[in-house]
Amino acid sequence: MTEIHSITVDRMVPVPMRDGAVLRADVYRPAGQRCPALLFRTPYDRTGLGMYGTFAMRAASAGYAVLFQDTRGRGASGGTFTPFVHELEDGYDTIDWVAGQSWCDGGVGMFGGSYDGVTQWQAAMSGHPALKAIAPNVTAADYHHGWVYRGGAFQLGFSLGWTLSLAAHNAARDTNFASIRGGITDALDDLPGSALRLPLHDHPYLDRVAPYYREWLEHPAYDAYWERLDVSRAHPDIDVAAFNMGGWYDTFLVGTLANFTGLREHGRDPVRSRQRLLVGPWPHEGLFSGNPVGEWNFGGRSTGPAIDADGLQLRWFDTWLRDADTGMAGEPPVLLYTMGASEWRVAESWPLPGTEFQDWYLHSRGRANTLDGDGTLRRDKPDGQPPDTYLYNPRNPVPTRGGALCCNSVHSRAGVFDQRPIEAREDVLVYTSEPLTEPLEVTGPVSVVLHASTSAPDTDWTAKLVDVEPCGYARNLTDGIIRASYRYSTREPSPVTPGDVVEYRIDLGATSNVFLPGHRIRLEVSSSNFPHFDRNPNTGEPAGRSDRVASALQTVHHDGPYLSRVELPVVPEGAATPYKRES
Repeated sequence: MTEIHSITVDRMVPVPMRDGAVLRADVYRPAGQRCPALLFRTPYDRTGLGMYGTFAMRAASAGYAVLFQDTRGRGASGGTFTPFVHELEDGYDTIDWVAGQSWCDGGVGMFGGSYDGVTQWQAAMSGHPALKAIAPNVTAADYHHGWVYRGGAFQLGFSLGWTLSLAAHNAARDTNFASIRGGITDALDDLPGSALRLPLHDHPYLDRVAPYYREWLEHPAYDAYWERLDVSRAHPDIDVAAFNMGGWYDTFLVGTLANFTGLREHGRDPVRSRQRLLVGPWPHEGLFSGNPVGEWNFGGRSTGPAIDADGLQLRWFDTWLRDADTGMAGEPPVLLYTMGASEWRVAESWPLPGTEFQDWYLHSRGRANTLDGDGTLRRDKPDGQPPDTYLYNPRNPVPTRGGALCCNSVHSRAGVFDQRPIEAREDVLVYTSEPLTEPLEVTGPVSVVLHASTSAPDTDWTAKLVDVEPCGYARNLTDGIIRASYRYSTREPSPVTPGDVVEYRIDLGATSNVFLPGHRIRLEVSSSNFPHFDRNPNTGEPAGRSDRVASALQTVHHDGPYLSRVELPVVPEGAATPYKRES
């Protein structure tokens, strides 16, 4: 790797778009050299550099031109910001401009996380031939399922908080919005109160500053609005090497895994072999997360610097932009941190080779309510057991306590938190295994098959996987939700008939955790996780437009033909091997 010590900085460089808009960028480049370029496109102010500043300077010193660009309508760039919509064309035009500069050798890579990952994948979808490699961190694939919605439910805490944050910035830069700046700030400061407001689309400040928020609510189903933006649909046509990075407690983990597996399964040769995956025990801050994660300390070996994540990215770009023999192309493509075992491991695929999906069945004598109830989780099938019931009242929803959240450190703290306060509620069913006598590694996608009935024409079902310490501490691993009306398809809602027993499949995302001897496996089942997800009003009305709510009697069946269960991806010893950091 060539070390360069003299760097030229060009600020406020204009980059013209095809429609006449001018976007601004700062360029950090080795003085007097032609070199490959690394592009960072962000709506969060290019001048801050922030978490990516260290990597950018390291890359520039290693002989890359590094560009930080404000996306359309943000920072110093012209135009109007609408999430997702312009990033494909603007990404293409920016790459075209970069590749044509005298200081660029014609090769371009991209890096960054969250929305900065959106700009990478949209640019990859544009098909510009100069884009050879990307390194998207903590970002999504399908902006319907995994960004704005999940399982048919609106990701309210994130969508509202993120939109209010962007709106506050837009209002500050536009004098036309001076009269509502204070209202936006107040709504952001009181995010829980803002989330309680009904109907959901009734946010007059956002209608003026961020009209796309109402558009999201007006498109609860996966339709043409979302389809044109969906990265997963373009996997067969994308022609870039992608280093996907994510966190077990990141809200976009589903998308990180989907982009890796999608390109590996559906990409063209040789693109399939040019995909890499890195997942740590991190929240949305990803590679830059320290400890604790929530209230849990995974130790110094769990962080991005511990594995030199910046160095891994530089080796990645050296491989595909400089044709350097870094050895990376021949390494196992999957690098994961396994909780419980507290170590980094490498594997040849995701899910891991030899994964066995084990069924763990729900058992009870009809009183699984609270952690003091009689709910158990066992490998054998139940026989002759009554169902469990609870009342779901949207006026008193089950509160969110940690998990895969973003992006408010006050009102939606991500990560690990003791779930016993949640499990003390009567509207939470708790099923717990006996203490394990041997370690059990669960690494991969987790799902719950629930046979349930409701008194409402529509409702929600939630589930959460928990590792219970010998002392009783209940460490949340992953969770999910399904909106009953979207049980068959996210494209077309199907109301339920009150009283009918229906099979639901709840996607809990994924995890990597060794349940140690003495620990217990626990599953929580309920109907709300607020404000992570919006409250289903139980009325059958479109959730975004309903201004009233009703209680629903919920019944979970686990006997006879109704074998409710959690499907755990159990991996054999040797499916992954300890990671040895390159010196």
